Amino acid sequence: MKGYILGIDGGGSKTEIRIASPDGNILYSFKGGAINCNGENIENVTETIKDILKKTESLKGPLAWCKSVCVGAAGTSNPSVSALIQEIFVQNGYTGVLKVVGDHQTAMAGAIGKNEGVLLISGTGSICYGRNGQGLEHRTGGLGHLIDDDGSGYDIGRNIFRAVVRAHDGRGSKTILTELVFNFLNVSSVQEIVSFIYDANRNKRDIAAAAKLLPEAYEANDAIALEIVEQCSAALSNLVAPVVDRLGLTRDKLAFSGSILQKDLLIQKKVKEKLNKRHPGLQCISPLHDAAWGAVYLALESLR
Repeated sequence: MKGYILGIDGGGSKTEIRIASPDGNILYSFKGGAINCNGENIENVTETIKDILKKTESLKGPLAWCKSVCVGAAGTSNPSVSALIQEIFVQNGYTGVLKVVGDHQTAMAGAIGKNEGVLLISGTGSICYGRNGQGLEHRTGGLGHLIDDDGSGYDIGRNIFRAVVRAHDGRGSKTILTELVFNFLNVSSVQEIVSFIYDANRNKRDIAAAAKLLPEAYEANDAIALEIVEQCSAALSNLVAPVVDRLGLTRDKLAFSGSILQKDLLIQKKVKEKLNKRHPGLQCISPLHDAAWGAVYLALESLR
């Protein structure tokens, strides 16, 4: 059969693309540039999508053979962003079924293996998203580091730096995190830490990078590090509760995603413990597939 399906996961720095057969078998995988309309200008997004479609045609044939496309990208809850992406596809000759959704939606479908369940993400940022069998959806968090992102890598990094400066000026207890941060940044004073934080070129990923210091500190039984673990795990479990309660997903699957939940085993354990107390029927799992697989799944679903 000549027909094929296209799933696209648009990340902040790169895009993952999957070409699948009409029965869902992945035929080709490749990468493209960023199509995040929150971080890229229209010209770059347009060129990236154009390149993706050209590569797709070279691998599997004319766009006329493409049965369905699903694009998952940040910012698509804004109707103008969704409309822009659809317009770019049309301008480049695509006339088939096109579904544009949030990247959290493709990530959940991939992680659970179907379009029903709950996904909790804690990486640089944090968000929880769920969808039930009736098609009702709810999300918590995901509103950015300036007002949200509780329990994220950024949140942990900020709390680590905060603990160090508070220990220095006497507002907080002494902590091994001071030594770890000094070594991490290759500095010898709190003032140098402040200069690092407020450098004009600093971004949230630089702050989140300090989260990797936490395991060494709590393994040394550092009281402040253990407090940060407790704060983070409580924040993440609080993201889940409203989603599960509102959608009635108390006995469904919950996938853990993102570097914090997948690499920091103590935080992962604490979140599971808190969730088990409130929702003992939840099944906490590791993601089954990635978001690009989820985009293929949603593209196929749009044909049913």
